[in-house]
Amino acid sequence: MASRSTSSPWKPGFGFADYLHYLDRKAVGAVEAKAEGTLTGVEAQSAKYAAGLPDNLPAHSRPLPFLFESNGAVTQFTNGLDPVPRSRQVFNFPRPETLSDWARPDQLRRRLQQMPELDESRLWDVQARAIRALETSFGRADSRALIQMATGSGKTRTAVNVAYRLLKFADAKRILFLVDRSNLGKQTEQEFNNFEPPDAPRKFPTLYTVQRLQTNSINPAAKVVVTTIQRLYSMLKGDAEFDPGKTRRARPSTPPRPGAATRPTWCTIPAFRRSSSTWSSSMSATGRSTICGARCCCISTRS
Repeated sequence: MASRSTSSPWKPGFGFADYLHYLDRKAVGAVEAKAEGTLTGVEAQSAKYAAGLPDNLPAHSRPLPFLFESNGAVTQFTNGLDPVPRSRQVFNFPRPETLSDWARPDQLRRRLQQMPELDESRLWDVQARAIRALETSFGRADSRALIQMATGSGKTRTAVNVAYRLLKFADAKRILFLVDRSNLGKQTEQEFNNFEPPDAPRKFPTLYTVQRLQTNSINPAAKVVVTTIQRLYSMLKGDAEFDPGKTRRARPSTPPRPGAATRPTWCTIPAFRRSSSTWSSSMSATGRSTICGARCCCISTRS
């Protein structure tokens, strides 16, 4: 819930916040609203509101942890509970239940910095090095990562190990595993089904629910969702079901140069994932940092 805040000033010297975010009748964040245009420099203005909340207003914590800047077209968000708070773009203001989950003191970004030592007993050296480097990237809060491994070096198994550690030790909400071909989706599902963690004598699906999407519906209990990027694109468009026959390529406004390949419209999905509350890690044998021709593992902080 957000309420207009124009009649009650902040503490002296802190001005007025345009909106307050309330959660369970306690302030949890502030919003700086701007006219359509650039948001450059607005983050410093909204940061003042974090410490300027009047003492007579109840709050979940002080300073206010969640700060937003929006011009109606672009919304920026800063989580003050992160180890190193920084602004990032989000698609919309979060739901109250999402804010409640984010208000936990043990933030995901903090948990990613506290991952335990990797058990390398069942891993090839290249797989262990890839996992350690990726977790270092997570600890720096890098939103994107690319793992380049040779064909046959166990990229999918490496990703399954990463997914297990994220779910168990970082309490990630959900892992979205994207592929660009249905046969890779089946291969990935089989890899998850056969995976036995080194610290638990049980198969992965007995610990965490794995779902390979065959309809445009996600099981709320699924901790790992495997799907083609074409189906995900269909779901984001609001299609009731995915029709492979309708998958089409983008029509460029100008003719491509001779020999140049056109990109499918669903190749815009990586940009969507990068600007939402996720981490995106691609695995490729070619070094191309795109899901078009690579496998992509996205860690979600929301349902």
